Amino acid sequence: SGRSVIVVGPLLSLHQCGLPREIAIELFQTFVIRGLIRQDVASNTGIAKRKIREKEPIVWEILQEVMQGHPVLLNRAPTLHRLGIQAFQPILVEGRAICLHPLVCKGFNADFDGDQMAVHVPLSLEAQAEAR
Repeated sequence: SGRSVIVVGPLLSLHQCGLPREIAIELFQTFVIRGLIRQDVASNTGIAKRKIREKEPIVWEILQEVMQGHPVLLNRAPTLHRLGIQAFQPILVEGRAICLHPLVCKGFNADFDGDQMAVHVPLSLEAQAEAR
């Protein structure tokens, strides 16, 4: 999981959230490692981790592919009702803040004056299906 400040992302669709590269690579690291090994870019986990640390271009391509199939859950504490935690399709963004479409903020009771949100990746197939 990760946590960051939220900023407005007016170009995003309602079902999308902008995830900073630093957070995304941490959240999806195991999936990226598997992708690097499957595509024969790395022969083992150690080499794959080094490629991630060095931020090679192939890492970002694989991360994009991985993120397309994995929803993320955004949560703004305190979670007082169902809309306090919602699923989104992650999109890579520059910077260090999570981007949200302004129209989804009401459910979270969030605004853009320094509010923080947590990001979680559902791992099991059942959890991913429920998030969709």
